[in-house]
Amino acid sequence: MMAPNPFGIMNRLHTILIADDDDGHAFLIEDNLRQGGVTTDFIRFSDGQEALDFLFGRTKEPAFQPERAYLLLLDIRMPKVDGVAVLEQIKKDPAMHKLPVIMLTTTQDPREVDRCHELGCNIYIHKPVSYESFANAMTQLGKLVSLAQIPRVKQEI
Repeated sequence: MMAPNPFGIMNRLHTILIADDDDGHAFLIEDNLRQGGVTTDFIRFSDGQEALDFLFGRTKEPAFQPERAYLLLLDIRMPKVDGVAVLEQIKKDPAMHKLPVIMLTTTQDPREVDRCHELGCNIYIHKPVSYESFANAMTQLGKLVSLAQIPRVKQEI
């Protein structure tokens, strides 16, 4: 018997949202998640404003669908609206606050890590400098997501 999922997305995860302004990182994330067993759809955003517009229904295509289960992979350093501001807006909104958010960033500033956890991110992953390390981290995340058991507790990878 599988453990219950705190977000109710077990076997329902429809779409992974990737908000990252670096095309190379975004491609690497999706590619390695697929290698880790993730078979769901992906939607990519180049900045925080695009992600917010999608989540809060200010776009026509693609359109946010409240009945679908989403997971947001969110970079911190992005143009227009940074990831911390995106996280804060999501977690303050009663309709969005349960959306699972995994922060993906190169920063290792403990104050920023703590701030993201205080705001409600589920996992904080440091983007390693080397391709091999980052690819391995994304493959491991893919395995986690494919099992659809995203931890609720503070966690760093």
